[in-house]
Amino acid sequence: MTPGQDERSLMSLISDLSQQIATLLQTEGRLLRTELSEKAEKAGAGAIEVLGGAICLMAALLVLLQALVIALSKTALGPGWSSLLVGVVVAIVGVVLIRTGSAAMKPSELAPDRTAGQLKRDAGVIKDQVK
Repeated sequence: MTPGQDERSLMSLISDLSQQIATLLQTEGRLLRTELSEKAEKAGAGAIEVLGGAICLMAALLVLLQALVIALSKTALGPGWSSLLVGVVVAIVGVVLIRTGSAAMKPSELAPDRTAGQLKRDAGVIKDQVK
């Protein structure tokens, strides 16, 4: 091989490498957008179901709590103390549910894990190719 052919081959390799890296980055970008879209759709559908269930449960809870207050007021507690007792217990349960639910909805749960892992692997491959 002559020096001119070596330079052309090297330039060709560098050109091919840069083109492949650009294609890889575009593909990874599409993968990221797709994964984020899937996660958003899943979260949206879940939120609608949770909202519907919460409305039904709220109505049922109000009826059941009123029945509990009526039942307790027929004992020695009376209507005022019965209402207070039921209200405090329900408030404690509500606080516990909000705390556990908030912990389950951490932003880290919505992160695109597959794409992040693939990008790390691709970065390693690119580093190896450049060496």
